[in-house]
Amino acid sequence: MKNILVLCTGNSCRSQIAEGYLQFFGADVVKIYSAGVEKHGVNPRAIETMREDGIDISQHTSNLVDDYLHIPFDLILTVCDNAKERCPYFPSKAERIHYSFSDPAKATGTEEEIKIEFRKVRDEIKEYARDLMNAFLSTN
Repeated sequence: MKNILVLCTGNSCRSQIAEGYLQFFGADVVKIYSAGVEKHGVNPRAIETMREDGIDISQHTSNLVDDYLHIPFDLILTVCDNAKERCPYFPSKAERIHYSFSDPAKATGTEEEIKIEFRKVRDEIKEYARDLMNAFLSTN
């Protein structure tokens, strides 16, 4: 079983969405963890947006990256610039990759405009997660 860590600032939206899709696309071959350099709680709009696409992240928890320093990761993915800059050193041979997604929690406007932004980011993460898992699983 391969271990993958997804890091974001608050572990509330982007990393939670990525965890859901990576686990979905990786099935029983990978164990996905997500964490933040801070802990903000799982965003209810992220849960709702994922539910719209048939993925339940309602039982996910918001975790700090320090909670996982003991796990031997094969891949560490940062999904925002802040997390990349603040990511602690992991004593491992994990491959590190970075892709910065916009933060849907910062969306403003009407409720419908905010939902549109969440869906846009969700769909971007979904496509990225599918491609990443296809590449990762074909080389490991």
